[in-house]
Amino acid sequence: MKKQIEKIIIGRSDKADFPEFDLKRINVKVDSGAYTSAIHCCKISLSVEGELEVIFLDENDPNYTGKIYKFKNFIKKSVRSSNGIVEERFIIATKIRFHEHLYDINLSVTFRGDMRFPVLLGRRFLTRNHFIINPRLKDSLHKKSLKNVEQK
Repeated sequence: MKKQIEKIIIGRSDKADFPEFDLKRINVKVDSGAYTSAIHCCKISLSVEGELEVIFLDENDPNYTGKIYKFKNFIKKSVRSSNGIVEERFIIATKIRFHEHLYDINLSVTFRGDMRFPVLLGRRFLTRNHFIINPRLKDSLHKKSLKNVEQK
């Protein structure tokens, strides 16, 4: 007998935490058309030692800290952006708290300053974790989390 997998219905956008970077209530866009998930960074560079150095978000975001994060473990991958241009991007592995659960996620670090949402949740993350998207919903998991906190 197959084990029944819990499916969670999510909306077109929500909020999420990235505990390893102390980022809380970050606006995320759910995009089943994108394969890879991405996060906005205002600085992306390689150090002389070969470490990836990034600063998440930018000064326009209330969650911006200006802290430089260094990664020894990352991969470089060709990614086709929404405008059809293929570019080399760095991918990091981290954790995301989405609703009340902690998930593993691979994030492409890229400049998304001209986008409305600093984080894009792509198809790879969504299908791996069995999310179902209802485009009529918005911030559904975030609102549910707040309701659960208020009841405790």
